[in-house]
Amino acid sequence: MDLELISSLRWKKFPVLDHGFVCLVDVMGDDSAIVQAARVSYGDGTKKVSDDRTLLRYLMRHQHTTPFEMAEIKLLVRVPMDCWRQWIRHRTASVNEYSTRYSIALDHIYSIAPDAWRTQSEVNRQGSGACFEPEHGQTFTASEQSFHRQARELYEQRIKLGVAREQARKDLPLSTYTEAYWKIDLHNLFRFLALRMEPNAQYEIVRYATTIGEQIIQPLFPHCWEAFLDYQLCSVRLSRLDQGVIARLAEHGLLPATSQQFLEHQDPAWVTLERCRERDECYEKLQKLGIVK
Repeated sequence: MDLELISSLRWKKFPVLDHGFVCLVDVMGDDSAIVQAARVSYGDGTKKVSDDRTLLRYLMRHQHTTPFEMAEIKLLVRVPMDCWRQWIRHRTASVNEYSTRYSIALDHIYSIAPDAWRTQSEVNRQGSGACFEPEHGQTFTASEQSFHRQARELYEQRIKLGVAREQARKDLPLSTYTEAYWKIDLHNLFRFLALRMEPNAQYEIVRYATTIGEQIIQPLFPHCWEAFLDYQLCSVRLSRLDQGVIARLAEHGLLPATSQQFLEHQDPAWVTLERCRERDECYEKLQKLGIVK
């Protein structure tokens, strides 16, 4: 374990969004700890570093997850409450959050820049589309900031008049920041990162996940991070139906294929469906692989 590296990272706040951050509180283990667990052996220097890397990549590639549970990190995060709602759905971590029943709510609210307001996606019910023009965004930002001021003033007025904190907080917007300690093992962290660094994830949580991965995990677990990128985040998983489409296109010498040829050789279960997300996802995968142009 590189104690000098850990010391340089511990309590260093990596900024996210306008007032958020993530920072390392503590870490248990490193690449070699995972290798050690996989070999069920003790002592350093029994294998070459190249062998360690090869084993880690094998474990990641074949989804042998238990050894990755032998390493843990503990983070302190400051995050908007609406983003935190998505974050906390990952129930594989230990969490202790800042309590506005005991303490005054943080005086930080996430405000969206005029050029960052996004339209609703037309193809993904839970996702975003393109950004609004800045002149429209300016109107949204101005009204947002006005609302934020009123909500904070109402909250502080209630506190000053002696209203219980647990009631005074009820009308604070979800854009109010919260803080939490978040402890998780490396296997479950990679599951979190794989979902929250994915292109269709919400922009705000992508920023947090990317910062955690690139600024903290990559230097602490370089071989694990490399394997995670190669076999999880940047990989393409092909279902049986996806493979069937590729096989039919190859059988007819249609590599690469056109969009029309893809439709002609799609899975029979998709043919009668006017809308089919599975078909759309297959098309996107094959485009990424250069199989469909």
